[in-house]
Amino acid sequence: MNTGLAQDTADDVDVDVVIVGGGPVGMLLAGELALYGIRTTVLEKESEPSGESKAGTLHARTAQTLHRRGLLEAVQPGRYVAGRSPQRHVPFHFGGLPQLDLAPVIEEFPALVGSPQAYAEEVFARRATLSGVRIVRGAEVTDVVQSDRLVELTTRQKRGAEGILRASWVVGCDGARSVVRKRAGIDFVGTLPTISCLMGEVVLADPLGAPSGWQRTPRGWTIFWVSPSGHSRVGTYDFRGPHPDRSSPVTFEEFRSEVERIVGHPVEMSEPRYLSRFSDAALQAERYRAGRVLLAGDSAHVHFPAGGQGLNTGLQDAVNLAWKLAAHVRGEAPAGLLDTYHTERHPVAARVLENVRAQVALMHPGPATDSLRRLFGDLMSVPEVNAYLAGMVSGADIGYDVGRPATDRLAGRFIPETRLKTADGETTLAALLWTGRPVLLDLADRPEVRRAAAGWARRVDVVTAHPEEELPVDAILLRPDGYAAWSSFGGSGTEGLPEALRRWFGEPAEGAGAA
Repeated sequence: MNTGLAQDTADDVDVDVVIVGGGPVGMLLAGELALYGIRTTVLEKESEPSGESKAGTLHARTAQTLHRRGLLEAVQPGRYVAGRSPQRHVPFHFGGLPQLDLAPVIEEFPALVGSPQAYAEEVFARRATLSGVRIVRGAEVTDVVQSDRLVELTTRQKRGAEGILRASWVVGCDGARSVVRKRAGIDFVGTLPTISCLMGEVVLADPLGAPSGWQRTPRGWTIFWVSPSGHSRVGTYDFRGPHPDRSSPVTFEEFRSEVERIVGHPVEMSEPRYLSRFSDAALQAERYRAGRVLLAGDSAHVHFPAGGQGLNTGLQDAVNLAWKLAAHVRGEAPAGLLDTYHTERHPVAARVLENVRAQVALMHPGPATDSLRRLFGDLMSVPEVNAYLAGMVSGADIGYDVGRPATDRLAGRFIPETRLKTADGETTLAALLWTGRPVLLDLADRPEVRRAAAGWARRVDVVTAHPEEELPVDAILLRPDGYAAWSSFGGSGTEGLPEALRRWFGEPAEGAGAA
């Protein structure tokens, strides 16, 4: 739905924002933009969703982020929904070492959510469509040309027909070989492949007798997600070198032979599907924005799939970007707002690439790595080491520089869920963010806080509430992505609040002023 507020839009464009790539990141971003009434079109080169799920784990920060849009339950298929009660122990791995415990660093559970990538993509696509997003399948983008006013995309349909689409902004969510990134002249830099990996789904003749989970042998690694009654997902990691031809199709015989070589004995299988190659190439876009073109997800960063961190990072990219881009389209963004997408999200992905490179090094099957793995496993039992690794893998330690002094202890942090009592009844912190609007929480019924924010009433929701659990603050300014832009502790009054409101949400309404 178009609100009629768009101001950063040329008169001759067809749409405000075009998202190239209809995977989970692109579809989540589309639905987010629709929250703000931004006319959005998604172009996806495949005619139908593949149904393949290359990832299936959502970590804590992604789960928390989706909860702030009311989507956490929706992305979990089946009857079982991950509980929010604290857990004493949440086992995970680092480099295939199973000693990692995520629980100590999680302030808001669940720590892990099972959500097959294809299922989450469908949920996000349905939300986007219901919100008015136009999704065009079978449309391949072949060229992207931008000016200071608009971006022109050349598209080719499956039947060969070409077309032109003009947008004010374009976001590339079209994967590691992103056409958008290449046409925008953004370099993709990092480390080249050193290993060769295969992945696919097969029906195992003896699923109960197959190796389960991560298995390290002197010849490499296998990983089995075993289904007793259907297709099992199987992967192989060969450390002898990269693929001679990364683009050649994987044959069933090659796949089965590689599984059996690494396992060391025959593994009877049939009905192969989704056979593919990948590697440990770790690459990142040097910048996430070039003029009116932006990047998110695999278009911005790719790496070896260690613990599903790539999908999680991409989904968080989408939520960070959407409200900032929407503010620009609507003509409400303060100077430099959109550039904070790069300054906040680029370091997060760079750190993911580093920890994944470390995991690949730890996974080497040679005997020279055995001692290192034993030592590293021992170190992971040290609480400080475990907390460092768990915070990094789960995203629980992500925080941003929001321009506040160190005395503001909550600024830049993700604020955990809590129940609230308001004049309209009970609600939760997360539910207040479902609309995608920023929220100023007045937790001490202080008129001066509400007066200080009066000029931003059209853009910021001011809510007076009493938390069920006592919080060490009088007020919190929450960005739409759930991170605090400002908070007030006892005695600090409204100091810094108008500056924080201007920094993130622009100038107050004309004539309203600010305290």
